[in-house]
Amino acid sequence: MTVYKAPVDEMRFVLNEVLGYEENVTSLKGYEDATTDLVHAILQEAARLCENELQPLNLTGDEEGCHYENGVVRTPGGFKEAYDMFVEGGWTGLANDPRYGGQGMPKVVGFAVEEMICSANMAFGMYPGLSHGAYNAIEKWADDDLKDLYLPKITAGEWSGTMCLTEPHCGTDLGLIRTKAHPHEDGSYTITGTKIFISAGEHDLTDNIIHLVLAKLPDAPPGVKGISLFLVPKFLPKSAGDDWAPGPRNGVRCGSIEKKMGIKASSTCVINLDNAKGWLVGEKHKGMRAMFSMMNAARLGVGIQGLGLAEVAYQNAVDYAKERVQGRSLIGVKYPAQAADPIIVHPDVRRMLLRQRAITEGARVLAYWTGMHLDISDRHGDETARAEADDFVALITPVVKAMFTDHGFDAANLAVQVYGGHGFIHEHGVEQFVRDARITQIYEGTNGVQALDLVGRKMPKAGGRLLRRFFHPMQEFLFANVTEKNMQEYCKPLMAAFGQLQQITLLLAQKGTNDPEEAGAAATEYLRFFGLVSVGWMWARMAKVALEKQPDDPTGFYADKLSVARFYMKKVLPETASLGISIKAGKKPITTMADAAF
Repeated sequence: MTVYKAPVDEMRFVLNEVLGYEENVTSLKGYEDATTDLVHAILQEAARLCENELQPLNLTGDEEGCHYENGVVRTPGGFKEAYDMFVEGGWTGLANDPRYGGQGMPKVVGFAVEEMICSANMAFGMYPGLSHGAYNAIEKWADDDLKDLYLPKITAGEWSGTMCLTEPHCGTDLGLIRTKAHPHEDGSYTITGTKIFISAGEHDLTDNIIHLVLAKLPDAPPGVKGISLFLVPKFLPKSAGDDWAPGPRNGVRCGSIEKKMGIKASSTCVINLDNAKGWLVGEKHKGMRAMFSMMNAARLGVGIQGLGLAEVAYQNAVDYAKERVQGRSLIGVKYPAQAADPIIVHPDVRRMLLRQRAITEGARVLAYWTGMHLDISDRHGDETARAEADDFVALITPVVKAMFTDHGFDAANLAVQVYGGHGFIHEHGVEQFVRDARITQIYEGTNGVQALDLVGRKMPKAGGRLLRRFFHPMQEFLFANVTEKNMQEYCKPLMAAFGQLQQITLLLAQKGTNDPEEAGAAATEYLRFFGLVSVGWMWARMAKVALEKQPDDPTGFYADKLSVARFYMKKVLPETASLGISIKAGKKPITTMADAAF
């Protein structure tokens, strides 16, 4: 069986000491009461829930999976009870607006709790995660009547939500969708079509499920410019005094659930819409704009899934490496009281563990910093500050989604490698991390699509304005700290990698203008390069804090931080050098071979 201990102390270190939570978040309008003490209490309660209730259901949920019969889906044993406990604790409305019954906590706090949930039981987290995405889209784009009816129910966890994009013949190219919407005089619409790969599309956890569906009106222009977004409930709400209750069944049915490689306790559904009644969200033919607000939030959420899986994979690999005795240290016996030394003494095992830890802890800082920018973009009193924070989030979203999920999968594979043959066996639990992590690199836009988004949209936007939101503060940090003697081993290699990143960015901008394939051929490697430098910056920031705190720390916490920072700078960040060489090779090694030759 796997183990999980929520890294609350790590989270507090990141929020309070590295990112300045008190200064940057509690100063925002509406977050004055979200003090560090309150946040710590929330994290401790979330840790107890995840460790004691959700994590024990992870392996059993994977083994049992969801059950489908005649359009009805039942979640694995224990999930309904855990969800009810989740709702009772108010976790479904943690970061939602108090106007709709939410607790109004900062989004960055929601990120930390979400990480714990994904570590403990990623499949369970899919259900409230999809609901939160639907909440965001409805809150931003729907009219007041729809908001007032649906948002309190979603916030309370009584009703859940989904996003219905993909169809059997189209995934990324949503301009090809065939789902149709026909208007009626009362303002409602009839929706007909089939959607596939709908996470949490049908289940037994809530009384109603609210589907956000992309469809085309009769007068829709071709392609993505003709897509509209509709709210389609499983049950049509009926008035019940001052409240609303599920009424007649709508024309929405689950045709089947997928048999999947991983996240088996999350229902992935085929949803058939047969003259289903729905309501327009946002403007006609502007559905992609509304859906992307949900998808961008979902992409950050998927990045958090990668982070959560990497953390739990690391914890289990460390536990096993300390307990499994095998052979002796290469420089002599280190544990003479035992028949053999634990495998953690071996350099290659330590390499794997340090790689897991170094990228995970650096990614956590980048994730939470992104969450803070979301809060700033939403609540800051200065319009310029809001716009700059929004730019930063737009730029970093594909990096968080792709790099974190690639790392989550790699970290899970390293955990299996540390376990050896036992890792390949289901009962030990770490092979499930590999299977669960694999989907994160695919859904909400494959990681290749994220790379294209970074080089094709975000990099050139407004003459590089988004890039400046990242490059300028990083440059200021490096110039301010590289001359400090104790910081040089962290800043000098990072400064060299950052300089190369700037050069490659300019090269791709020049080449991509004349030949989009040049940028496309380098996109994945460029995103990886960008991500390694980003995480390196987070480690330099952590090292600066650790150097200041280490002399007065008897626990060794800050000394350990410096050790991991050193590993990252010397053993992980240098990967940018080979990426740079490959990027500069251009498109020819990829594009010159004829299609028929493959």
